[in-house]
Amino acid sequence: MTQDFRLPDLGEGLPEAELVQWLVAVGDTVALNQTIAEVETAKAVVELPSPYAGAITALHAEAGDVIEVGSVLITFDTGGTDAPPQPVAETAEPAVAAAAEKAEPNLVGYGAAPRGAGRPQRRTRVAGPASAHSDTAVLEAAPHDAIVLDAPTFGGSIDAPLERPRSTPPVRALAKQLGIDLALVEATGASGVITRGDVEAYAERVGVAATATAAPAETDGIPDTAEALRPARTPGERTTRTPIRGVRRMTADAMVRSAFTAPHVTTFLTVDVTATSELIASLKADRALQDHRIGVMAVAAKAVCMALGRHPGLNSKWDDEAGEIVEHHYVNLGIAAATGRGLVVPNIRDAQELTLVELADAIRALAETARAGKTAPADMMGGTFSITNVGVFGVDAGTPIINPGEAGILALGAVRRQPWEYRGEIALRDVMTLALSFDHRLVDGEQGSRFMVEVADVLREPGRAMLLR
Repeated sequence: MTQDFRLPDLGEGLPEAELVQWLVAVGDTVALNQTIAEVETAKAVVELPSPYAGAITALHAEAGDVIEVGSVLITFDTGGTDAPPQPVAETAEPAVAAAAEKAEPNLVGYGAAPRGAGRPQRRTRVAGPASAHSDTAVLEAAPHDAIVLDAPTFGGSIDAPLERPRSTPPVRALAKQLGIDLALVEATGASGVITRGDVEAYAERVGVAATATAAPAETDGIPDTAEALRPARTPGERTTRTPIRGVRRMTADAMVRSAFTAPHVTTFLTVDVTATSELIASLKADRALQDHRIGVMAVAAKAVCMALGRHPGLNSKWDDEAGEIVEHHYVNLGIAAATGRGLVVPNIRDAQELTLVELADAIRALAETARAGKTAPADMMGGTFSITNVGVFGVDAGTPIINPGEAGILALGAVRRQPWEYRGEIALRDVMTLALSFDHRLVDGEQGSRFMVEVADVLREPGRAMLLR
């Protein structure tokens, strides 16, 4: 029995998604709920589980294609196995088509009806010089086909296809930089997924210099993988064109909407954070806390959560349609994370309830998920206030743009050792600049300034947190 699986509405109300990679090939037999592909929406990379158990007979798109919700993605031969009900199929009868359009079956296997008759659009790929047997060329040119081993390499013809290595886009980018064939790397991740550690371990074992070409370092839990995922450049090419889609388009639209909707005001304050640096050093030296990676970001997050309780204007929302100001009595703290796909701002739910250690763990988990491109769309919705750490890039200050729907955002600058007035004398101190942008419809200059000073006071003297509620 043949079953078509249409691209479902992933719960975001978005009309399309881009196919990142197939994790299966024609002829493979898959189990129910086995991950078959990764697709990228305007908000995140999402894994698609199989709605059927059976053999794959056809793949209707290739990596890089932009697929409309409701379009046929893959075809299964389910044989005699039980399967979920048939997805909504195209029909020429207007009444049936209208009923399908009104239906809201967004569960896996019940894709929404197609919103247009267009075919998937192919992403323009920049092809670099590669030999006929280049592993990189094979991986880039046919990401959903099986790899067939040729006779010259193994001394005989092998007709059976190998299972394609499973990994995330940043890991594939790292392997490409190192010139490593992922088919040779042993996977230790869940469900046979190759992790960054697997690639680095293999590189060390075969003597590849991973340190020179590995993805950019992560500081204080906030990753930056943009360089690792940048399109390859062909020698002699004067320009490179990259389609604007996915997270990059979503970020651009959100920032333009915010900049031209909320009247931004930005205030700056430079503060002596030597006591915070000393606190962090002492916590890192504590064996019981060594695995929690408590940094300045976590301390600032705790200070922000405490200050928002006394300055609710900065934890509010301007509801233009209702003509109301919505004041939140909880803090969903957004943490801006730079990734290869653009800026994402997932948030920590009810951050005001977390301890310093719990905040550090939450920030670390958030950063690792963002680095892998696995941030769930729901995790980027409902934020009430955000923090961005521009200091990890060596920047002292900036004018951050408010995340849409929020009242403010705090930017942390780089911590620098420099001469500073301390107890009537000049001494070398750790100094950092804070930059707070806020919506002037919700927050007056006085409120914004008092909030900033209160956050700075905690960073200047973290012991003050013991006296505040």
